[in-house]
Amino acid sequence: MNSKLIVSTLLGMLFTITAQGLEVNITPQVDEFEVKHQGKVITIRRNQDTEAMLEFDFARTSRPCPPFCAQPMKVADGIETIGEVELIAFLQNQLAEQQGLMIDARTEDWHERGTIPGSINIPFTHLNPAQGADEFTLEESLQRLGARIVDGEWDFSQAKQLVIWCNGPWCGQSPTAIQGLIGIGYPKQKLLYYRGGMQLWRIYGLPVVSPDGDLLDE
Repeated sequence: MNSKLIVSTLLGMLFTITAQGLEVNITPQVDEFEVKHQGKVITIRRNQDTEAMLEFDFARTSRPCPPFCAQPMKVADGIETIGEVELIAFLQNQLAEQQGLMIDARTEDWHERGTIPGSINIPFTHLNPAQGADEFTLEESLQRLGARIVDGEWDFSQAKQLVIWCNGPWCGQSPTAIQGLIGIGYPKQKLLYYRGGMQLWRIYGLPVVSPDGDLLDE
């Protein structure tokens, strides 16, 4: 890349930031964007208060282990782990185009406290037979993901690309959901693991909504 092109690119990025008037962008290229949650339009924008700090549940540094133990970066062979930049791209593309789903794999009580906009709640206990998911629960859950039964077997050809997340690097709920889906036969290339989960989402000052789509404070 030549020097003129570099300067032009940097000026373009600077113009985008100053034109929107945001001090705290998501990435140099992305200041804010919108997603739909339960029919409501939610603006994904970082908290603009540069003095803001986490409080309450997600400010805690220590929880009993087990069960709240550090999760591996690689949850299983063939499963890609993503960070916040990749998650934002997923929200802007696959989710917006209805080609993908964001799965909040936490239990309902956690989901009720607040979720990442655009997510649907399918608890890990509904996706993993070893955690109590029976035949009917699995069928209902997998159909929500775009899978279907053909000749008595699960057909995943129309299944959605999934980003599966839970509370953060100390939470085993989404890894357990992923292991359950792998065991059922869900294609690994259609599974993405957002290891940062709610903890990292909040650390970046990104918005959290109620299951009904109302914006929540920390």
